Amino acid sequence: MSVPGDAGLPPEGCRGIMSAEEDAKWLQWVTHQFETIAGEDGEINLQEFKRALNVKESFFAERFFALFDLDGSGTITLQELQEALTLLIHGSPTDKLKFLFQVYDIDGNGCIDVDELRTVLQSCLHESAISLPQEKLDQLTLVLFEAADKDCSGTITFDELRDELQCFPGVMENLTISAVHWLMPPAAQPGRHRPRLLTSAYWHNHRSHLLCLATYVGLHVLLFALAASAHRAFGTSIMVAKGCGQCLNFDCSFIVVLMLRRCLTWLRATWLAQVLPLDQNIQFHQLMGYVAVGLSLVHTVAHVVNFALQAQSEASPFQFWELLLTTRPGIGWVHGSASPTGVALLLLLLVQFACSSSCVRRSGHFEVFYWTHLSYLPMWLLLILHGPNFWKWLLIPGTLFFIEKTIGLAVSRMEAQCIVEVNLLPSKVTHLLIKRPPLFHYRPGDYLYLNIPSIAHYEWHPFTISSAPEQKDTIWLHIRSQGQWTNRLYESFKKSDPMGDGCKSLSRSLKMRRSQRKAQVSEVSSENHQFCNIKCYIDGPYGTPTRRIFASEHAVLIGAGIGITPFASILQSILYRHQKRKHVCPSCQHSWLESIQVDDMKLHKVDFIWINRDQRSFEWFVSLLTKLEMDQAKEPQEGRFLELHMYMTSALGKNDMKAIGLQMALDLLAKKEKKDSITGLQTRTQPGRPDWNKVFQKVAAEKKGKVQVFFCGSPALAKVLKGHCEQFSFKFFQENF
Repeated sequence: MSVPGDAGLPPEGCRGIMSAEEDAKWLQWVTHQFETIAGEDGEINLQEFKRALNVKESFFAERFFALFDLDGSGTITLQELQEALTLLIHGSPTDKLKFLFQVYDIDGNGCIDVDELRTVLQSCLHESAISLPQEKLDQLTLVLFEAADKDCSGTITFDELRDELQCFPGVMENLTISAVHWLMPPAAQPGRHRPRLLTSAYWHNHRSHLLCLATYVGLHVLLFALAASAHRAFGTSIMVAKGCGQCLNFDCSFIVVLMLRRCLTWLRATWLAQVLPLDQNIQFHQLMGYVAVGLSLVHTVAHVVNFALQAQSEASPFQFWELLLTTRPGIGWVHGSASPTGVALLLLLLVQFACSSSCVRRSGHFEVFYWTHLSYLPMWLLLILHGPNFWKWLLIPGTLFFIEKTIGLAVSRMEAQCIVEVNLLPSKVTHLLIKRPPLFHYRPGDYLYLNIPSIAHYEWHPFTISSAPEQKDTIWLHIRSQGQWTNRLYESFKKSDPMGDGCKSLSRSLKMRRSQRKAQVSEVSSENHQFCNIKCYIDGPYGTPTRRIFASEHAVLIGAGIGITPFASILQSILYRHQKRKHVCPSCQHSWLESIQVDDMKLHKVDFIWINRDQRSFEWFVSLLTKLEMDQAKEPQEGRFLELHMYMTSALGKNDMKAIGLQMALDLLAKKEKKDSITGLQTRTQPGRPDWNKVFQKVAAEKKGKVQVFFCGSPALAKVLKGHCEQFSFKFFQENF
């Protein structure tokens, strides 16, 4: 079949040098994989081929294998594999397009019929972990087939496929990229970059953090020097011990201030929030814990050395073990208890340190962390007995701690609240609706501590409030099952669902119940009655970095998975305030925004980015996002206040040859139906992970004001986003508990 020239296709010379280097490395890797698996006969079969190139989907594995098996022998030699891959690497865009056409042309008759296209798209859906009903698959097949079959002949020729691909510039661009993206390559090694600590952007964006850290270090140097100087007549070991002890007086008293959540929430509403790094209170708390452990070890070793020297002295009436473990030597200001209390303090501190490690907290054994962390109460008592001046250091922090704990205990236990509705969502997410107390005033993005005695009597866990403050009747919480407590919560409600369909049988909306009450329907099922009378206690609300959103000009909200929860509340509240500023002329329907800001909201633009691994996770808040889209439907795309961006990481990206047809079909059907096939939203769900460089470039180009990025999700992604924000001089805030 004759093929026209490469009109409309980018020339092969557009490929960069780095692309050619990647191709060479990839070809070398494929050759190594082949030689490792092939063995002595130098040939591989279909199953070995799938292992060699990490191609899991059987359809694509069989198609690739059939096209690489040039002699039809049922096996592939190294020469056949290299010839085929060389064509993909060094061939023109038309050569690559021919290969794509051959993959789709299952029977090899030179054209693609509708059944072949449906088979390909079905395999693409499976490869991308996308679940759609058969009717939707038929719609995708027909919309792509009808768009490509220009002459209505009932088949798609190579020319027609090429012409249709040219309507998708992004797809055509991918035909010119390196072949390492056509089949799954080994994990790419990250490039070497200059450490972030050495960049000017890092120092500019972390000035308050670094200033506080420098103040902290300087204070320790000063305290150590003053205490050591005052005891220089007693020898080096005593100087070191006393210097470390003075630093420990500060650390062991001030460390609690960093966890006074009510005080920190109050500070967020003052000008100090612009000066102090309040968002990093947990990191500084952990840092002080590490420093306290280190200073305690040095302090103990210095005293042990001094005791050893005293025990060796002929003038000393005490042995080493008596100096270290008994009160007989009279060391200390309370009945000579300094030595035994010091040993007890060190043991308690080491146990607390070990049980606070991330491996314990993330293994689901939160109660181990919780109960051992309560040892700070006996530690304070021992410290008062151990050091003559510690009570002076503890006086102010201890008073603040006592006041906050007393208020928290009184408020949280004053009145039990009621869980009025439970909804079990995909991916083991429990949606709770709690009756809102009359005096419970919070801001978007705030969180609370929840205690459900029927799950665990003494355990309190923090969860972000996912409902807007403007919602007066209930408080929403979306809780993902990731530990023992959250799993027990989910399973307890699941067991109470006899139908096993939590999403339908457990969910009873307030609106429906109110309409039933208005109709004087008094009959209530036993399971509904059960879920509407679960007792719980709440403590809060507490502020988070997201309180700064309304003082931003251009806010970028990034949620990963269940990390959407703080933004669910914020998005609802933002839209409410935006609608409050918006006015429409009754005559000409012209709309405008008041120049006066409402509730100190300075926002000009909001970009919301939600990244999910699987398709079902979008169901958590799809109704909310649909409402947000509907409220902006009448506004032009370029003038919309809120812009949504959805990403599904399990779906194959547009740079993967196996997904090109599927992504084209999804785009065409989305344009036709004006909604996305995966989520049902108007916003098209993008496959794969975001290209953060392109995302931030687009945000910067909009010039809607100073950009602030707010993130809630995994720490690994937070590090990536921090680096990009530093490059673009965007302020970055991360949700912390």
